[in-house]
Amino acid sequence: MTRPPTAAQRRVIDAADPVTGRLRGTEAQLAALVGRGLAFRHPRPPHDHFLTPAGHRIREAEPEAEPAAVVVDAPRAETGVFTARVGGEEDPPDGGPSRVREVHSAWQGLLELRRMTNPDGAVDRPCGWERTRLVQAAALALEAAGHPPAGAVADGPGGGGTDAGGYRVRASPQPDAIAVQGPDEETLRACAATLEKAGWHASEHTDPRSRTRYLLASPRRV
Repeated sequence: MTRPPTAAQRRVIDAADPVTGRLRGTEAQLAALVGRGLAFRHPRPPHDHFLTPAGHRIREAEPEAEPAAVVVDAPRAETGVFTARVGGEEDPPDGGPSRVREVHSAWQGLLELRRMTNPDGAVDRPCGWERTRLVQAAALALEAAGHPPAGAVADGPGGGGTDAGGYRVRASPQPDAIAVQGPDEETLRACAATLEKAGWHASEHTDPRSRTRYLLASPRRV
């Protein structure tokens, strides 16, 4: 069994950019992570170091992580860490120009990660990082394209209402696919077009019990 990283190496891993996986550390620390298959050195100048998929898994691992379904349905960003809007958050990040810039930067970083980690350098197809974080990856593609996420359930007088419009990205029973919900078919079609352009397969389905329409999307392979 591979030895866990040292405390110093773990600090370097934890401080990596949450989207691109770019690392900062001493040459010795970075070389040690490369030697253990947790990082790689980019062949082009300035020869920065980035986490491999194995390094990303270690970064995401937590001793007492919440169940995946809870994390998906009630996502909360840690301070200073970008999190894409999946829709329906109780405490969503502030909108406005600063959020637009953050989303744009995160999307550009993800495209760079695709270029660096896909074997053929393709940027029109999801990379390994996205395939292990399907909900966040699909949500980022939608938010970066300008689709509005759904708001939280309203608690005012009368109750039972929801914020008008917007997408919701959720895990699905299929391990390699996510579900996208929307208020109408026009929203679903627009989301499907965006996901297809971002390198996903998307198809519409009807829930057999509620009869509501939803998208089932999975990352495209070679």
